Amino acid sequence: MKFILLVHHDETSFETFSEERKRALLANSIGLCHQLDTQGQYVHASPVHPAASAALVRVRDGKPIVTDGPFIETREQMAGYFLIDAKDREEAVAIAARVPGATIGTVEVRPVRQVAGLP
Repeated sequence: MKFILLVHHDETSFETFSEERKRALLANSIGLCHQLDTQGQYVHASPVHPAASAALVRVRDGKPIVTDGPFIETREQMAGYFLIDAKDREEAVAIAARVPGATIGTVEVRPVRQVAGLP
């Protein structure tokens, strides 16, 4: 079963981290990806750019309305994700607890819905 692990943290606090600490978090995340790959549980993972680089798109009356970010009034923003294979929610939560971003923020665990007909 596939799960998405959404990593959230306070971007403002993250920017105050030393380059060494940022590199260590990234290296540990990459290491986790390799461990998961060895176990057949890795599907994909990536950090994302800060919320200020985002766009929110809505379609109203057939016309797209684009709002530049950030637009969510919360301290924690999405920082990245892991897409994994796990046998159940318990295993996915155990993997989420190994995500380095969990030490500085929150990891949200959600099962990915399987939809027939998707490529």
